[in-house]
Parts: sequence; C-alpha cells; structure tokens
Amino acid sequence: MVESRGSVTDRKIAVIGLGNVGLPLALLFVSKGFRVSGIDLDHAKIEKLREGISYLTNIEDKEIRAALSTSRFIIADQYKEIAKVDIVIICVPTPLTAMNTPDLSFIKLAGNSLSSIIRKGQMVVLESSTYPGTTKEVLQPLLEQSRLKIGVDIFLGYSPERIDPGNKDFPIDKIPKVLAGVTAECTRRISQVYNQVFERVVIVSSPETAEFTKLLENSYRFINISFINQLAVVCDTLNLDVWEVIEAAKTKPYGYAPFYPGPGIGGQCIPVDPLYLQWKASQYGVPTPFIELSDKVNRAIPQYLVTQLKKHLSIEQRMDQAKIVVYGVSYKGDINDTRESSGLEMIRLLKKEGMDVSYHDPYIPSVHIGNENMHSVEITNEALEEAACVVILADHSCMPLDRILRHASLIYDTRNVTRGRIGKGKIIRLGGGNR
Repeated sequence: MVESRGSVTDRKIAVIGLGNVGLPLALLFVSKGFRVSGIDLDHAKIEKLREGISYLTNIEDKEIRAALSTSRFIIADQYKEIAKVDIVIICVPTPLTAMNTPDLSFIKLAGNSLSSIIRKGQMVVLESSTYPGTTKEVLQPLLEQSRLKIGVDIFLGYSPERIDPGNKDFPIDKIPKVLAGVTAECTRRISQVYNQVFERVVIVSSPETAEFTKLLENSYRFINISFINQLAVVCDTLNLDVWEVIEAAKTKPYGYAPFYPGPGIGGQCIPVDPLYLQWKASQYGVPTPFIELSDKVNRAIPQYLVTQLKKHLSIEQRMDQAKIVVYGVSYKGDINDTRESSGLEMIRLLKKEGMDVSYHDPYIPSVHIGNENMHSVEITNEALEEAACVVILADHSCMPLDRILRHASLIYDTRNVTRGRIGKGKIIRLGGGNR
C-alpha cells in the first residue's frame, strides 16, 4: 500500500553525506519546502557549499545558491545539528574493502554518532546501498545504544537511493521510492514524509526486501553489461559489428532490453553492489556464479583494450616511444566521478607497457595513479598529431570529436561515438569487428 500524500510541513530534515546521493536529495527536500541541514565531514565540500559552489557536475552553482537563499538550507560539518531535526537520512558511502568485502565503516560512524544525539520521536532512514540485513543487524543496534526503542520511541527504515548521476531524463522526485520500516509504525511515519516529496512511494514488506531490491537492480545491469562486453570481444574476433547487432536485436518488441559495451563498468554502485550480494550469499554457503563470472569479465576489459591497441599500432612503433592520449577518465560521460573507473586502470596498464600516456578530461583536473599524480592536458592539434593513438573512454557531450577526427592518426573508440564518421586516420571501435 502507498499512503496518501499530505501537505508540505515545516518538518526539519538532516541529510548525512552530501555526495552524489545526499546533495541532490537535500536540495529536493529544500525545493519541497522542508528545512534541511546538510551534514558532511569533508570540510572542503562544506566550504564550497557555503560559498554557493557545486562540486557535482549534475548540480549547478545556481541551484546551491537558490537553496541557500531560502534560509532553509543549512550546511554543517558536525552532528549537533541533528538534535534539531525530525528525520535523519543517511547517505554515506558503502565501498568495498581491499578484500572485496563490504565496508560499513561510514554507516557505523553515523550510527554511533546518532546514538548519543538522537531523541524521542525522531525518524532515521538509511539510503546507502548495502546488503540485506544491514538496517536491522548493524544500524538498529547502534541506535538502540540510546536506550530508545525502535518502533516506539524512534523510527527506523530503509529506502535505497536510485539516482543516476548525469541522467537528466529522470529527476529524483519522479523515480519511484522503495521504502520499508523496521516496524509498521516506522513505515507509516516515514512514508508520510516521503509521500510529500516523491511522486510515488512503493512500500515493501521489510528493510531486507528493500535492501535486496537495490542489489537486484544493479546486479541485473552488472551481469548484462559484462555479458555484452564479452560479446563485443566475440564480435571483434568474428569481424562483426556488435553495435549493429544490438540495434537490430532491439527492434524486437518483447523479451529483449539493449545493453551496450564500454571500457569497463565503473561508479560507486554497479560494480560494487553485486559483490555485496555475493558476500551476503556466501555467508549462507550459497554460490553466485553469475556475479563471480561477470566481475571477472568486467575486470578483464581494460587489459583486452590494451592488447587490441598494441595490435593496431604501427609495426615500426616501439612501445616505449608510443604517445597515447586518453580522452576521459571519469567512469561515464558528463560526470566528475572516477570511482571504479576503468580509465585509471587503462592508464596504469598502458604505462606498464612503457607507453607515454597523457589524458584529457574537462571534469577531472588531476588523478593519482600508482605513485604518480597526473594532470589533465589540453588537447591541442599538435598533441593529437603527435599521438600514436587517441583512446576514447568517456563520451562527454563536450568532446571535440571533429578536431580529434581531423588530426589523430589512430583512434580507439570504446563508446561508439565515431560510428559512421571518417577521420584523417584509422578508427577502431570496441566490438566493431576491426581487422
């Protein structure tokens, strides 16, 4: 059931974690008339926000300034603001450890901090992607250190974030919001608030179901993108164009959803969430071979690209003399996020081959790879002409593709942005059947 929508109240919200999920969510609540305290322990982020400057490519400075001008958006780097609010929404990172196991340290930090501040009547919603059981098994015991009882004194629930950074077709409030409380009363109270902000709130039976929902969504994408990347390798071998095959296949009006190849799956969610699910299943002795194989395929793609690139370089070109220009190191187009980006691994592998690698990314001014700090270089005509190859890894909308085509002697396109185009030199496309 979905509770009926109520009128906007003067309830106060705190959002913990102002990253790709938390900041858009905080701004949404402000736009709906709520008073919002945005909390982050990163002082650099806090200072930028206080100056009205956005650090996310999908949030413009004017949106920050508009929110601040309402006097309903407060920026803080301390948890003491939480004592003043009615509902706390946790949007902290949930990365993997070096052993590819769940790292819940940020959730635990938030939970421990809340336990000494939380007061009777407050609601807490976890939105960070995580494995089934986290809300009840990890966060609930931390909150109950306050000696307040869940469902009676304080109210706890889980609602997975579904934000797609850089995707302007689906505003956050238009995406259905899955929600479950630890108790029926938790669900009732939290849904009353969320129904004032989101067009549709989808109530499920338990926090575990809501947690699993997010992992299913991203595992589905992870497996299918890894599969189509494998088929791109097959098409290269058979001298077929996987992009043409996909276009033909998607004309089928049922039973098929298109997925597209790329240089590897990046970001905080899609390559990470399936491994959370795999870890949870392993605790019960249940194997997840689809996830394991997909992870293996995904991790192998950068090395495959390097191997293919070496085949197409001039026979006379020594590897230690080859200048390579990489365009785009963010994990996808038009964002400034390099988490799990295959671009960083690609650069590392190219350098390992002894190649002279530089990169350009309008959203990423610098990166740290191995022991080296690299800075984005300007794409000049001279740089393009001197390059043994230009490798396109991110399809930013501002890409100077025409100039690259006019001056590059060899282009390796992993995003299919050059399809149907003719340039000065040779064009290779991932899965394009290039010989």
